[in-house]
Amino acid sequence: MIEIQNLSKGFDGRSVLEDVSLEIRDGETFAVIGRSGSGKSVLLKHIIGLLTPDAGRVLIDGTDLHALSYGELRKIRRQFGVLFQGGALFDSMSALENVAFPLRTFTRQSEAEIMDRAHWCLSVVKLPDAGSKKPSELSGGQQKRVALARAVALEPRYILYDEPTSGLDPQTSATINDLIVHLAETLHATSIVITHDMNSVLAIADRAGFIHERRLHWTGTMEDLRCCADEATLAFVKASEYVI
Repeated sequence: MIEIQNLSKGFDGRSVLEDVSLEIRDGETFAVIGRSGSGKSVLLKHIIGLLTPDAGRVLIDGTDLHALSYGELRKIRRQFGVLFQGGALFDSMSALENVAFPLRTFTRQSEAEIMDRAHWCLSVVKLPDAGSKKPSELSGGQQKRVALARAVALEPRYILYDEPTSGLDPQTSATINDLIVHLAETLHATSIVITHDMNSVLAIADRAGFIHERRLHWTGTMEDLRCCADEATLAFVKASEYVI
């Protein structure tokens, strides 16, 4: 379980997050929603230890992430797979080599085992024949799927998605949403999705949390969201392309 306790963070004297507390349960898909610049991605970076809070704690299965040594933090990070907003593929590597990269870096598997796993990951994201292609030969949606295959190569317990449908057309976005649901079920992973795409939230999430004015303003299930009477949350939802 991931526990965020009274987390606050600011940059250059400007507060970004204030006193955020949240529990993300094992096996659930939790969406963090909010306007651009609201601090969603800052929260995600704290969860994987890329940022240190000014106040508060992040606990992974009871372990305070920011009290660990670098070596201990690296071990914890192996439990996470991350799909970055831009995909962050290595341009000089083929799709297969991109997926194999974390396996070569963090495991002692044989080359045959690495290739088997990399091919399996590409098949899971429905790109079994894309292994030899470079990122420049793939569409934006295909690049996201290769990046997702790489994110799950190490069989993570937690999968973090930073704006997974950003810049994609509705049909490709639906494909990514389907994959998020499929991977959560297949890998029994806990998923955290940073997004402002309400179509995606309603398609994939068990629960959501709305960041507003630097705080976690609202949390609830999708049914709670449909019945929500909070003005700020409703204004955000109704401003999206999807209106409940």
